[in-house]
Amino acid sequence: MARVVSVFLPTLPTDRIRRADPSLSPDTPLVVIARSGSKRWVAAADGAAHKLGLRVGMPAAKAQALVQGLTMVDADPAADLATLERLTLWALSQYSPVVAMDPPAGIVMDTEGADHLQGGEDLMLSGLVNRFRARGLAARAAIADTWGAAHALARSTDHETVIIPRGDTAKAVNRLPLSSLRLPAKIVGSLRTLGFATVGDLAVAPRAPLTLRFGPEVGRRLDQMFGRLAEPIDPIRPADLVEVQRSFAEPIGAPETIEKYVSRLVRQLCLELEKRGLGVRRADLIVHRVDSTIQPLRAGTAKPVRDIAWLTKLFRDRIEKIEPGFGIEKLSLAAIAAEPLVEMQSASSLIEEQVTDVTPLIDVLGNRGGQRIFRVAPVASDVPERSVQRIAPTAEECGATWPLHWPRPSRLLPNPEAIEVIALLPYPPVSFTWRGKRRRVKRADGPERIFGEWWQRSSEWVAVRDYFVVEDEAGERFWIFRSGDGVDVDTGSRKWFLHGVFA
Repeated sequence: MARVVSVFLPTLPTDRIRRADPSLSPDTPLVVIARSGSKRWVAAADGAAHKLGLRVGMPAAKAQALVQGLTMVDADPAADLATLERLTLWALSQYSPVVAMDPPAGIVMDTEGADHLQGGEDLMLSGLVNRFRARGLAARAAIADTWGAAHALARSTDHETVIIPRGDTAKAVNRLPLSSLRLPAKIVGSLRTLGFATVGDLAVAPRAPLTLRFGPEVGRRLDQMFGRLAEPIDPIRPADLVEVQRSFAEPIGAPETIEKYVSRLVRQLCLELEKRGLGVRRADLIVHRVDSTIQPLRAGTAKPVRDIAWLTKLFRDRIEKIEPGFGIEKLSLAAIAAEPLVEMQSASSLIEEQVTDVTPLIDVLGNRGGQRIFRVAPVASDVPERSVQRIAPTAEECGATWPLHWPRPSRLLPNPEAIEVIALLPYPPVSFTWRGKRRRVKRADGPERIFGEWWQRSSEWVAVRDYFVVEDEAGERFWIFRSGDGVDVDTGSRKWFLHGVFA
C-alpha cells in the first residue's frame, strides 16, 4: 500500500518575495495583490498580515484601509510556479523517486519504502518541515494512504505534521470540510446548500442522485480520497535528466523477466552516461503497472559510477520488493543525481601498497536501509562533545586530529550522565555509583583540566572541567569529570558526571 506525503506551503508567494528581498522586515505585514480588469484583491497574505485581520480574497482597497503602511506587491504566478518547481526537484533528490508539483502551493510524493532512509515517517516529516523553515518557507506536511487524504489533511490542520496510520484514512477524513475534496467552489457551495457539511456526510449519501445533479466529479474525488480509485502521481523530471525506458506490449511479472529487462536498462543508462562523461550517484527505477499504479526503487552510490555489473547488482538485490500485481507495462530507469566521472587506469606495482576500496560495501549497506551511513571526523575543539562531527563516508580528510597527549574513551556518551561519588577534593573519587551500580575505584589518572570556550557563549567564560580516567575492581575503565575547579563556585557546580567508557 502506498504512503503519500502532501506538503502545503500556505504562504509561498509572500515567502518567495521575502527571500528575494531580505531588506523586508519580518514584522512588516506583506500581501500579494491580484487583479482582473479594475478589480484588485488579496491573493496571498503572510503571518503578520493574518494577525491584523487581512484575509485572502479581501478587496485590496479594504486591506489598505485597515492596515496603515501595508506592503503590497503585485502577484506573479509564473515566479511562484517556478519556485514550486525548484522545491519539487529538490525534494525529488532528497526524499523519494516519485515527487510531483501540486499547484498552486503544494508538493506530493509517494514515500513507500523510502521513509526508513530518513529514520521513519515521524522523523521524515519533521525533518522536511524544518528544512523548509530553514529556507524561509512555512510548511505543513501530512502523510496518509491516499493523495486525496494527505492533501486534505495538510490544508485542514494547524499542526505542522500529521501522520495517519495505515488503514485509518476513513476515520481521519470524515470530519473534514467539503472544501478539502478538491471540488470546484461552485459545487461545494451547492452541496452546502443541500445540507452537506463534512466529507463523512457526503460519503454516506446515495451516489446516484449526486452524480445525476453534479456529474461524476463528486464520486471520483470521494473514491480517490478513500482509496477506492487509484490516483497515480506523475513524477517530475529535470530537463537534463538521463533516463531510459522500456514499454511492453504484453505485461510482465516473473522475477527473472523483470531482472532481465532491468539489466538491459542499466546497460543503456550507463552508455548514455558515458556519452556525457557522467557517473550516477542516485538512480531511480520506476515500475508502471497495468492498474495505473507505480512502484519506485531507488539505489544510491557513495561516489559517481557507471559500472554496469555493479549497478545491476544493486537493483537485483531489491527486485524481490517489486509487486507486479496484474502485470508491469513499463519500466523506466533515471539517473536522478549524476556527476562528472573520469575513468582512470589503475597502476599495479610490486612496491606500492594497494588501497582497498570500501565504497561497494558502503553502497550495499546504504541501499539496504536503516539510518544514513556516516564517518566521524575530529573538530578543532577541546570540549569533548564538540570535538566530533559526522561526515560522508567517502569525504576527504579534513586535516584535523584529536589530541593525543591524553587518552580518549572509545565510546563517548551522547550527554554526560550524573553519578554519585565519594571523593576528597582535589583527589579522584574513591567510589562512584552509575546507573544504580556502585563501583570501587582501584586506579585513577588525572586530572586533565578542560576550559570552557568563551567565544561560544558567555556562561563558559570561567567554566572548567577536571577529567579523570578511573578503573574499577573489575578492570573496566571510565572517563569521569567534576564540574568546576573545586574552589570557585563560578567555575562549576562541583557535581560529578560520567562522560565516556574505554574499551
